[in-house]
Amino acid sequence: MFINLYCYVVPFKAKMSILCGIPLLECVYCIACARWAWKRCLYTAGHDSETWGVATAQEFEPVPRLCRYILAVYEDDLKCPLWEPPGGYGINPDWLIVKRTYDDTCPRAPPYLLYLDHNHADIVLAIRGLNLASQKDYVLLLDNKLGQRKFDGGYVHNGLLKAAGVVLDAEYDTLKNLLEQYPNYTLTFTGHSLGSGIAALLTIVVVQNRDKLGNLDRKRVRCYSIAPARCMSLNLAVRYADIINSVVLQATFNPDYSLKQDDFLPRTATPLEDIFKSLFCLPCLLCLRCIKDTFTSEEKKIKDPRRLYAPGRLYHIVERKLFRCGRFPPVVKTAVPVDGRFEHIVLSCNAISDHAIIWIEREAKRALDLMLEKDPIMEIPAKQKMERQQSLAKEHGEQHEAALHRAVKLAVPHAFIPSRYGTFHDSETGESSRKHTPGVSWDDLIESLFEKDESGHIVFKKPHSIV
Repeated sequence: MFINLYCYVVPFKAKMSILCGIPLLECVYCIACARWAWKRCLYTAGHDSETWGVATAQEFEPVPRLCRYILAVYEDDLKCPLWEPPGGYGINPDWLIVKRTYDDTCPRAPPYLLYLDHNHADIVLAIRGLNLASQKDYVLLLDNKLGQRKFDGGYVHNGLLKAAGVVLDAEYDTLKNLLEQYPNYTLTFTGHSLGSGIAALLTIVVVQNRDKLGNLDRKRVRCYSIAPARCMSLNLAVRYADIINSVVLQATFNPDYSLKQDDFLPRTATPLEDIFKSLFCLPCLLCLRCIKDTFTSEEKKIKDPRRLYAPGRLYHIVERKLFRCGRFPPVVKTAVPVDGRFEHIVLSCNAISDHAIIWIEREAKRALDLMLEKDPIMEIPAKQKMERQQSLAKEHGEQHEAALHRAVKLAVPHAFIPSRYGTFHDSETGESSRKHTPGVSWDDLIESLFEKDESGHIVFKKPHSIV
């Protein structure tokens, strides 16, 4: 009888101890969730760039102007504009080379314009952002799967790369003639949102085929991606940071136009096709992605070669204080980050609604005006301006080289440091190995960069090494 009683009591006590432990586990779980929620509420967009340097007026000067050029794409007739911002677009209609609409791009690319800016010695190709009412733009965004398109030793968005080929195919002859006619002019690609990804990938395609544009100097090419989409892997984002620049806005309350922004697009690694498939429940999707990324280690994120990032050097406009308790004048921070590259989603009720080029243009203009007030050196003689440009270029070059070294140190997939002594990486030698022939479209040329391996998979075609 004693043995039977013992056999009954011991399991009962064990069950009771387990049941008593469940509330304790629930308390620990609730505390952990509360801690995570508190940290997410305390996290502001300013934390991403708190260790970055401050941008100068000289390097940030093109941003407001290029934003206005992008806004001009939305106009039907620039000689009689209907929606121009305060101060106008700053465009001389007589200098406009071409302006393409959806009818011209045959639904394979968004509208854009090509403008010859004599005032700034610049040839500008500006691409508009996503049109929520256009099914053609959604088709472009949905043309991608994670890891589907490998290009130049990294991964890129498939649909955006195809659109870049379409644009270059249409404007190749015009660009080549303009670059030959104006050898001292720079070539600038810019775009907003959807157009920003196309502009960034278009820049890479042009740099990889500079010989086909009259041996174009790499230093003459630049790109400004406004509110950029994540369109390229980390190694490409860092490698092309010397010519590609991304502008991200985090603004605050303004009594004049009630602006609050924490742009979600450069922050979420959620594929663009998943975002727009879930457009009506996007806040839920972003919240789930935020929770998932919180419990994913930084090392695992960096080691994923298919994970896409905002391209190039980053310019972050910051002016919001914690809990929106106040504001300070907008400050533009800049860096070429490798780890912690806009990996955190900022929980904000305005993360979606304020992803607009018009707000970015206004805040960028305000930030530039404040820079000019504090930087009287912009009025110095031309010789000193040239010296300042050279010192700024040297500083950016050093930051870019440090970012490349950091990427190699963190073992970022496919990251490498280009040699200064004539021994080049395969992807670098590929710049001049592909010839563009008349009658062959740039879209077809991009397709020719790939081949099938023994298993039948599509892989990047490596050129022969130089001995």
